[in-house]
Amino acid sequence: MLQEHSFKENIVTWFEKNQRTMPWRETTNPYYIWLSEVMLQQTQVKTVIDYYHRFITRFPTIEDLSQAHEDEVLKYWEGLGYYSRARNFHTAIKEVEAEYGGLVPNSPEKFGKLKGVGPYTQAAVMSIAYNQPLATVDGNVFRVWSRINNDARDTKLQSTRKAFEQELQPYVNEEAGTFNQSMMELGALICTPKNPLCLFCPVQENCEAFKEGTVLELPVKTKKDKKKTVEQSIFLIRNNKGHYLIEKRQEKLLNGMWQFLMFEEPNALEQLEAKLGMSLNIAEEKVCQFKHQFTHKTWNMQVYSVIEEVNLSEKEINKKNMTWFDLDKRQNYTMPVSMNKVYEFING
Repeated sequence: MLQEHSFKENIVTWFEKNQRTMPWRETTNPYYIWLSEVMLQQTQVKTVIDYYHRFITRFPTIEDLSQAHEDEVLKYWEGLGYYSRARNFHTAIKEVEAEYGGLVPNSPEKFGKLKGVGPYTQAAVMSIAYNQPLATVDGNVFRVWSRINNDARDTKLQSTRKAFEQELQPYVNEEAGTFNQSMMELGALICTPKNPLCLFCPVQENCEAFKEGTVLELPVKTKKDKKKTVEQSIFLIRNNKGHYLIEKRQEKLLNGMWQFLMFEEPNALEQLEAKLGMSLNIAEEKVCQFKHQFTHKTWNMQVYSVIEEVNLSEKEINKKNMTWFDLDKRQNYTMPVSMNKVYEFING
């Protein structure tokens, strides 16, 4: 039987002595804490730190971000991926500015209704910024709590998340933010997926999986369906100035970001010609090829060069969400990582 008091005392004491230094742990500003939580979703801490500093330098207040154009916000997010996070955060910040006078609401109910705020973000920001008694359940917490209780429930199920939140509730009635961060930090540093450092764990005496020898079998998580692989052909089209034709994506994935013209196979060339309203001569040898992984699919990207110059006017192509791209002005365009690979290759 888990001893509630000793478990919480042990893990919090360990956290206070061993927590990593992170810029968002040095502030009580709920806007900065919220930003960090959004950036950290699906992204490693070491990657986020530089982005976080650049972002708050450019948008130091909620008012600053609420007044910014989406293209600029995406530019400061470029490279972090999962761009819907940035759009949702931007929209939510505008809501905060308009409805709450630029102050992040301290009510979990009000905060939870903002764009893009799910149960995890709600609990994390409200507990860390305002000490609201909400339990955070992310991948780290799933792993720690499953092992502590030798619990084989499927962590992919929403019912398991709800159960974990209820079971953790007694621990967040006081010092909610500290406890939640302790759990997440333990999962990140000690109770890791493949090589957990059980001998150094501050709550080893509370861990049923350690006693039963089942640590590496937990947590239980049903396997994801195999990723879909999509064959993509990318076409490098230049005009007489040496500029490349690019377009702004309208699809849900990477919406609003710039890409070299790309179409799914089969019949990618036919789709390209139909879009431009002309026949094109494509070099037989592909320029390069890349593979890009998303969480739910893989792009196999084959890059081809159009041999002749194409001299469509800006007026003609702007109607189709396209423009001519000067390689020397890369900073003016927000491109996903997949397209930046192509850019870096052709820019040498």
